[in-house]
Amino acid sequence: MTAESTTRPASPSDSEGTDLKTFAKKRRSSLIGAIFLMATSAIGPGFITQTATFTSTMGAAFAFGILASVLIDFAIQTNVWRMITLSGKRASDLANAALPGSGYLLTVLIVFGGLVFNIGNIAGAGLGLNSLLGVDAKIGGLISALLAIGIFLYKRAGVVVDRVVVVLGLLMIGLTLYVAIVSSPPVGEALRQTIWPDTINFATITTIVGGSVGGYITYSGAHKLLDSGNAGPEHIKQVTRSALTGIAVTGVMRYVLFLAILGVVSSGVVLDTSSNAANPAAQAFHYAAGEFGLRAFGLVFWAAAISSVIGAAFTSVSFITVFSKTGMTERTRNWWTVGFILVSLAVYVALGTAPAALLVFAGGFNGLVLPIGLTLFMYIGWFHAKQLLGGPYSRFLLVVGTLATALSWYMAIVSIVPVFQFLGR
Repeated sequence: MTAESTTRPASPSDSEGTDLKTFAKKRRSSLIGAIFLMATSAIGPGFITQTATFTSTMGAAFAFGILASVLIDFAIQTNVWRMITLSGKRASDLANAALPGSGYLLTVLIVFGGLVFNIGNIAGAGLGLNSLLGVDAKIGGLISALLAIGIFLYKRAGVVVDRVVVVLGLLMIGLTLYVAIVSSPPVGEALRQTIWPDTINFATITTIVGGSVGGYITYSGAHKLLDSGNAGPEHIKQVTRSALTGIAVTGVMRYVLFLAILGVVSSGVVLDTSSNAANPAAQAFHYAAGEFGLRAFGLVFWAAAISSVIGAAFTSVSFITVFSKTGMTERTRNWWTVGFILVSLAVYVALGTAPAALLVFAGGFNGLVLPIGLTLFMYIGWFHAKQLLGGPYSRFLLVVGTLATALSWYMAIVSIVPVFQFLGR
């Protein structure tokens, strides 16, 4: 063999193989990022507080509520991820294709609800840094929002978002798992009541589902997949596995948090869940692991809040693109996302906190957005699958999705009445 032959440049096939490996690696990273974006968006500050409150009042029986929320998540997220992937269109564009004008309505609802919720997410990030480092909550919210803005200003913002949400998600699971182990929860009793609860409280299930799947959260992971090129029937199996993995990750995060608080409650500690008390989850972490537990709560709460800020901003702006006839470049979307966070931050700074009435309204409003969006998707699945999804759609998923849609309408009606009662006081 000559020296020339041993030093030849890589052939086109070698170069193509390297490119394919790099592309496959990026796609896996994007899939993992979509999984954790959905999971961390679903475990926000509100969910953590609600879990502590309901576990304090219901004990191990609340495990059934966690299971029910995961099953409802399956029916909703699997349908949304698959339909968006099959069509290759964002939710707003897909809705417009099936029912002209409906995508614009959905966009307005999502963006408004996301903006109001993001004020609460920034406030939650401030409270998290207050527990973690002792900084003023208002300053903590400002620092957190600026950090999120910095991520989207970076030229490779998509890659950074993927990595940040994965790190934050693993951090939340790890710290909460430690507190769960230290608090020594009655795992056997919790597992029994997960399947066969002593009591079933539908109001708690309604609240948990509305806060963890409502509004923008339903579409966050699916839209992240589109940005990474995972669209079309050829990717449907991989997308379905990713959706199921995302639901599993969300379920693990929820259940570990529940066990951490259950261990404290089962030991006889009574958490103060009154409106003027400190966050009940903070109390539980403090009782379980002392000063370290309080700091761990601060980090978990901050991670949940900052990842929700990122998720709400990213997903809301992904809907705004429906108003652009020529589409938006990734850089343009990032600037819109920065603007979205800045508006949320400006309102937060002006108010000084997230008023209870605003957060209650946001929760009820996003709970109403959920059934509207799901109804559009079920309409597409039943009547426009051939034109918009490329062929017949799974009847099983349509049936469970339709049942989840009917349940979401019931939950919206149940939750919206107390909202107006609260705002009318």
